Amino acid sequence: MGSLSFNALLLEISNGLSEDQLESLKFLCAEDIKKREQEKCTTGHRLFQLLTERGKLGPDNTEYLGRLLTEIKRQDLRERLDGTAGERPPQSTHRDQLDIAAEVLSETLGSNWRKLGRKLKLSEVKLDSISRKHPFDLEETTMELVREWRRCSQGQATVEALVKALRDCDLNRSADTVEDALSDPAL
Repeated sequence: MGSLSFNALLLEISNGLSEDQLESLKFLCAEDIKKREQEKCTTGHRLFQLLTERGKLGPDNTEYLGRLLTEIKRQDLRERLDGTAGERPPQSTHRDQLDIAAEVLSETLGSNWRKLGRKLKLSEVKLDSISRKHPFDLEETTMELVREWRRCSQGQATVEALVKALRDCDLNRSADTVEDALSDPAL
């Protein structure tokens, strides 16, 4: 596997981690990554970069990360990582489609993001956290909402579920826009 596709896979895994799971991974890496460096790791991707720098992770060296993912009970991410020997797993198509859906939603959802977040079963605490991260930028708020939903859903986030939630919130225009964007043959 090339380094570009490997980095894309690591980014997918990083996006699939909740904050608690990231903290658990950092704790398990205590022997390899000092506490000061761990404090600077706010994403899984940054943690993976540090592991790569220390020779614990690479396109042909995924055993260590695989064990860590098993320890935090994220077998779905472990399986995705183990699929690196050949092509990217089929789930990457859902991930790519969700990226497109998030971009479309960021342009159309506006102030209805919180209503959608509740329908996607995100807690009020999570919604408040998202709001604090991007208090004046609704587009970034929507992107963060979709990222957080992916993390919390532990691999169960799909475009179909997102569109259903939009329709359940009577956000049919946004749902139609997402479906139209995904049916575009240019994608």
